[in-house]
Amino acid sequence: MDENNIVVMKFGGTSVGTVEKINNVADRAIKANKEGKNVVITVSAMGDTTDDLIELSAKISEKPSRREMDMLLSTGEQVSSSLVAMAIIEKGSKAVSLTGYQVGILTDDTFSEAKILDVGKERILSEFSNGNIVIVAGFQGITEKGDITTLGRGGSDTTAVALAAALDAKYCEIFSDVDGVFTADPNVIPDARKINKLSYDEMLELASSGAKVLHLRAVEYAKNHGVIIHARSSFNNNEGTWIMDTEGFNDKMEQAVVSGVSYDTNQVKISVFGIPDEPGVAARLFSEFAAAHINVDMIVQNVSEKGKAAISLTIKNEDLDIAKKVIEKMKTTFSIESVQIDTDIAKVSIVGAGMKSHPGVASKMFSCLGENNINIEMISTSPIIISCVLRKDRVKEAVKLLHECFTLEKE
Repeated sequence: MDENNIVVMKFGGTSVGTVEKINNVADRAIKANKEGKNVVITVSAMGDTTDDLIELSAKISEKPSRREMDMLLSTGEQVSSSLVAMAIIEKGSKAVSLTGYQVGILTDDTFSEAKILDVGKERILSEFSNGNIVIVAGFQGITEKGDITTLGRGGSDTTAVALAAALDAKYCEIFSDVDGVFTADPNVIPDARKINKLSYDEMLELASSGAKVLHLRAVEYAKNHGVIIHARSSFNNNEGTWIMDTEGFNDKMEQAVVSGVSYDTNQVKISVFGIPDEPGVAARLFSEFAAAHINVDMIVQNVSEKGKAAISLTIKNEDLDIAKKVIEKMKTTFSIESVQIDTDIAKVSIVGAGMKSHPGVASKMFSCLGENNINIEMISTSPIIISCVLRKDRVKEAVKLLHECFTLEKE
């Protein structure tokens, strides 16, 4: 078997949710192996296992230690990886399951959101030489001290891409319950079209603005290490969406002005009023958020009045409790006058590499929303994404309008 002919496959929770689905994964792996490929599989926890474990922990502790949560949650992937190995062996092929620790996935010690520092490949190559299909528990790693860490929700995608990079695999296949990346969420837009090819930057923007097909950090890792991703369904053999460097596209690359519309309802807007309008104040405010590991998304600073300014920003819903503590601490430091917290917002975004060379995309988006009486509260733009904050109860309507406005539906 060609040692360089390595393929990495990742299967999400819905793809390993039942015994039947686990056998389906085993069949895919065996088929690829019999075609002469060295196969590495990364798996997520079965179905709702992670949510069930979180719920169980909440019955023990309101605020469990992040280290102990990682110890707990990492078990879900170990269960599914061992079951997939058993299924492959039962079908007459050779397989071995390995934890992140056994593979040598070294991370920092940011429990629940650890970053990968290094990936060992010796153990996997050794297993290849023994004729094994290798199944690696996703979502987990180990610190230099030997503590188990997890990579954040969706982190099995990142495990798979990191393994593909370390092993110099031809590409990384990410299998899920959808056929690939669509122009919008098919649950909201039934005639959304599957996109055949996307650049890393477009996929990064789609992932960061609400599309849940791929883990954001997995796409970042793929871009930094040149790993081609093939996002496809585990329930059929259809070609999915290829995510790669734009140089990997041929002349027929889809250069749509707008590739897709995404939305995110997991957003909170915080408005801080009465901040001294002095150099360095905003920097100190946001450095406090950074120190608390809070990712700030959109920022708007209003015009100064009487030496005071107001800043509005958006964060993820789950960071709200920590953000409140940070602001409470800042109140005394900066004599903040008042704070408003708005949980009834959502973000809608349009993404497309073609925007760079097509002026007027933003005005078309704003007109489309304005003509339908959808008020825009915050705006953020870059060369390939435009995002708007609006009322949560209008976001799905906005997605439909923009999908039609930019004619993204199936032909």
